[in-house]
Amino acid sequence: MSRNLIFTGAVLAALGAVVLRMVLGPPGLGWYLLAWALFAAAVWLARRVPGKRLDVLVVAGGIVLATVGLAAPPSSSTDSFRYAWDGRVQAAGISPYERPPAAPALAGLRDDWLFPAACADPLLWPLPEGGCTRINRPTVSTIYPPLAQGYFLLVEWLSPEGSRHKGLQLGGWALAVLALPALWRLAGARRAAYWAWCPAVPVEAVNNAHVDMLGVLLVVLAFGAVRGRGGPAGAGALLGAAVAAKLLPVTALPGALSGVLAGNGGVAGNGRVAWRRLLLVGVPAVLVVALSYLPYALVSGSSVAGYLPGYLREERYDGGGNRYAVLRLLMPDSWAPYVAIVLLALIVLAVLRHGDAERPWQGALLVSGSFLLLLTPGYSWYALLVVALAAMTGWWEWLGVAVAGAVAYTDGPAAPDNLGTPFYAVAAVAALAGWAARRSAEPRRRRPAGDDGAPVVRST
Repeated sequence: MSRNLIFTGAVLAALGAVVLRMVLGPPGLGWYLLAWALFAAAVWLARRVPGKRLDVLVVAGGIVLATVGLAAPPSSSTDSFRYAWDGRVQAAGISPYERPPAAPALAGLRDDWLFPAACADPLLWPLPEGGCTRINRPTVSTIYPPLAQGYFLLVEWLSPEGSRHKGLQLGGWALAVLALPALWRLAGARRAAYWAWCPAVPVEAVNNAHVDMLGVLLVVLAFGAVRGRGGPAGAGALLGAAVAAKLLPVTALPGALSGVLAGNGGVAGNGRVAWRRLLLVGVPAVLVVALSYLPYALVSGSSVAGYLPGYLREERYDGGGNRYAVLRLLMPDSWAPYVAIVLLALIVLAVLRHGDAERPWQGALLVSGSFLLLLTPGYSWYALLVVALAAMTGWWEWLGVAVAGAVAYTDGPAAPDNLGTPFYAVAAVAALAGWAARRSAEPRRRRPAGDDGAPVVRST
């Protein structure tokens, strides 16, 4: 047994112990940083672990770490309580977009778990008529899109009575574990380790059971379809499903259209090929999103937007709070939202014009990662998509986005002088440095040359 294998296994065991501590209680900033440091050490040590042994270590380590997330109730998020409520409401034949949890008309669906009698816990939310609930923002309707609602309903149907949060956690576990072989097939074991061993997976996807994991898996499967039998149409349909599960995966859609504007209109300058690809990806994506919304729209009308407009105001995406934190280090606050829009549009255009159609996950990572760096959200689970895309590409420097999100959330998403700002700034510098290094290395990879710059001719 090699020394590197032993060391890597020991570091993963330590990581598992730290993750266990994180899920057993509210994880402090120190635990997050320690977990990420151990993760980085494990990935670095694994560079010299032999291939077959690494395969076992990646798969076994990923499954064990994900399982650790099942050890306790959600430790740092209350979102899963809303998921459980939305599933319960739908099982009763009611649209979750119709009424908020605090509505007296839904009082018959309440139980002692989601609506406890004792309200001393500071994490509980008050109800207008008295009492309290574990569900955050109980006076507003749900924000989650239709495919997420279908997932909540499925978990409600499959979960035994009294299982509470466990059904959602097991669902998150299954989705996270299913993503691992898909990433392994696309990128190999060494890159799949970025996902398998990342502490964000057991904490956010499993323990906190965030529905973002459903969108991430669908994006991974979409890019797998590009190389499989699904082709562009299958990829488009799966990406549409990802958007219908959680809106954030829309940032992966430009990746599926990488290079569509290259040359005089597309691949090899063929405008007809470009238009065909655009339609093959775009039409299924739009149809899946539209069809998923249709049943709810027929029942709830314009209410299917849910709390999304209110959420955007609450999170200060108009330019206040801690949003656009990196840009606001460089310019007046009032400029930041507009500059963010312009920069993101330029990045999307660059992917559409210069992206690699054979590796669409690269463009998806550039857009998705840049979106988070520009908007600097205060929620760590938003970066699960970036972690999966970093595993596909092997561009490890983008994992700094996930670290920054974790720091921002732990320090308090709305806290003034949030520690996430310097971490987001460092993550942005790392991403730019990685991009510059790869750009400078491209000519050397494309054209092997001798000392005089002439192409090397190899005998056969």
